[in-house]
Amino acid sequence: MTVGVDDFKKAMQLWASGVTVVTTHSEKLGAQGMTVTAFSSVSVNPPQILVCINESADTGVGIQESQCFAVNVLNLNQQDVSNQFAGGSSQEQRFKNTPWSVGIMTGAPILDNSLMSLECTVIEKVHAGTHWIIIGEVQDCICRPGDPLLYYQGAYQQLNTR
Repeated sequence: MTVGVDDFKKAMQLWASGVTVVTTHSEKLGAQGMTVTAFSSVSVNPPQILVCINESADTGVGIQESQCFAVNVLNLNQQDVSNQFAGGSSQEQRFKNTPWSVGIMTGAPILDNSLMSLECTVIEKVHAGTHWIIIGEVQDCICRPGDPLLYYQGAYQQLNTR
């Protein structure tokens, strides 16, 4: 018996994850970005990460065209940024109210207030189910102080560090 979609979603809500915004810039489509929780390190040497992006997402089309992207790990105070990039608004609107700069290595948008940003070049893209697994080699990283924005059981959470 195969696990049903609803049961699988319910199970995956028990996996706490950080919240990222994956961004790219292509000549045809301009700046693009989307909220992504499926993000992981792959290798330390060479430094590689992966993100999983729905095959219907326009940001994936931009990554395919540009062959580069940035992963911006959101801080505790960026819930509004996560919501803004989660959909429902145009790409232009997503970037309008979010401070960002152009990445020095790839030109991908770097969210200025994120906890951490990784600029990556695409080294492999694998289709799995409804998503693309995009593996990127890290070209530059920026780390900033703060606490991460977390997502657990369908809601934003924070670390209890006390």
